[in-house]
Amino acid sequence: MIPLSSMPGCGPLAGLRILDMATVLAAPSAAALLADYGAEVVKIELPGAGDTYRNLPPFKDGKSLWWKVTNRNKKMMSLDVRKPEGLELFKRMLPNFDVVIENFRPGTLDKWGLDLGTLWKIQPGLVILRATAFGQTGPYRSRPGYARTFEAMGGLTYITGEADGTPMHTGYPIGDAIGGLFGALGVLAALLKRARDPGAPGEEIDLSLTEGVLKLLEFLPIKYAMLGQSHERSGNSSQTTAPAGVFLTRDAKWISLAGSTDALFASNCHAIGREELIKHPKFCNNRVRCDHAEELNLVFKKWFSEHDLEYALASFERHGGTLAPIYSAEQIFKDPHIQAREFIRTVADQDFGEVPIQGVVPRFARNPGSVRVPGGSVGQDNDEILGDWLSLSEKEREDLRNKGVI
Repeated sequence: MIPLSSMPGCGPLAGLRILDMATVLAAPSAAALLADYGAEVVKIELPGAGDTYRNLPPFKDGKSLWWKVTNRNKKMMSLDVRKPEGLELFKRMLPNFDVVIENFRPGTLDKWGLDLGTLWKIQPGLVILRATAFGQTGPYRSRPGYARTFEAMGGLTYITGEADGTPMHTGYPIGDAIGGLFGALGVLAALLKRARDPGAPGEEIDLSLTEGVLKLLEFLPIKYAMLGQSHERSGNSSQTTAPAGVFLTRDAKWISLAGSTDALFASNCHAIGREELIKHPKFCNNRVRCDHAEELNLVFKKWFSEHDLEYALASFERHGGTLAPIYSAEQIFKDPHIQAREFIRTVADQDFGEVPIQGVVPRFARNPGSVRVPGGSVGQDNDEILGDWLSLSEKEREDLRNKGVI
């Protein structure tokens, strides 16, 4: 076994080793989540420019800030496995790792000489996470895809937006984030099998990122199959609970109102001084409230328009209502609850001195994970990995650099 890293992880996955050879966002975010829990992750990029993700804004001094977050807690290695020397190095490293994460189109690794049979011959217990737009099988298997592809074809974009408006994407590639969560979950499930039976064979995880989005939409398929109805857009109003919406206060602040249970509805009514609505035949339970949602939302909209944000928040908190201010990033940073829980952590960084990064979710009381370092530069840990771990001499490493292998 190669020696433990000079940057050991802490958390429930400490000692687990992952090779992250994926690009851009979804699959690398799965690796980062596992690294948060203590896994030791080596990020492999092509020599030179590295991952194209490095070219995604926002930038500071020409460097991607996004990269700092999604590739936190990883060792940075440059390696071209398409070249014979790079392929050989990859194979030498493989027995020391538990998981490989990749997101190339189906058949790409086979073409490079890293088919399943070869991988499992070298490391029989290897867990392989394969993240693609549409999965390893089916007529779309070779199609490329990005978050907007997954969101569009997974049904999310169609149901997002105003009822009489165009379908809308969110301002963030949420389809990638969803895929990262399912990827990390899949790896953990496969590893539990191996923990219970160390002699079990390895596992191939086929993650369709489009399926990940559709899975999260829960009742979308069953509603269509059983009722013949496609779920439609409804703006900020909810089709499953009322009252619900985004409203503007007297001092021009945006707030979001929710609450599906009868008890929460009663609390919300008390907060605006309209207790008579609680037993009203039109509003006495969630089913009838949904039938009269437009009328009910107008009652709350009018009340918010007549009161300032702080008064509204205080009234809803006093009565146990479900109201939330809609935060910008600036407001998130200033929120006393966020500050008290120290969720946004300041981490030392080689480029900027220090950067703020969200902490680990969820939190483990007895064996907490951590954010140790932000994403670094291309190949910054080559000497440690190839020199200390694989015992390549300085001359051998220099020859590999000259050949463009690392």
